[in-house]
Amino acid sequence: MTNYDPKALNEILAANARREGALIPLLQAVQNAFGYVPEEAIEPIAEATGVFPSQIYGVLTFYAQFRLKPMGESAIRVCHGTACHVGGAERIMDRICEELGIEEGETTADGKFSVEKIFCVGSCSLAPVVQINGRTYGRLNENAVGRLVRRIASQARESSGPSEKAPVEKPGAERGRKGAD
Repeated sequence: MTNYDPKALNEILAANARREGALIPLLQAVQNAFGYVPEEAIEPIAEATGVFPSQIYGVLTFYAQFRLKPMGESAIRVCHGTACHVGGAERIMDRICEELGIEEGETTADGKFSVEKIFCVGSCSLAPVVQINGRTYGRLNENAVGRLVRRIASQARESSGPSEKAPVEKPGAERGRKGAD
């Protein structure tokens, strides 16, 4: 997670702003630089592109790829596609949020974890599915996901550097434990 830097924003604007159709690539560049699109960047982006701030917010809130808040160092994404929903995605989400002390869409106070709802990761045969830092864990229940989150949170909080990602086990390590507690 990078802090907002107006100088860095100005460099991005100088390189991207006045091209036809530049808004989405410009917003992607801003998000790549800062990890999200800071609210304080909206007005300079509007001035540089000639696009109204309300239109920029419209683009940012329409496309799921954009974030208006910083994400945690570790992203926990809970699939809510049909198979995962039927398999208990809401209970899984509730348990993760309970373990971390945050709500869906929030980031922990220490900046280590963010939790978000996503739709269909293409692993329906493993439903319900959770992705942590891009690794997929399937066939989870509330108890298994509770243990998984506690372990990863413990490892992340013990890590030496603030930008170091929490180590996670190999994908599918929770597989084959369907219904296990």
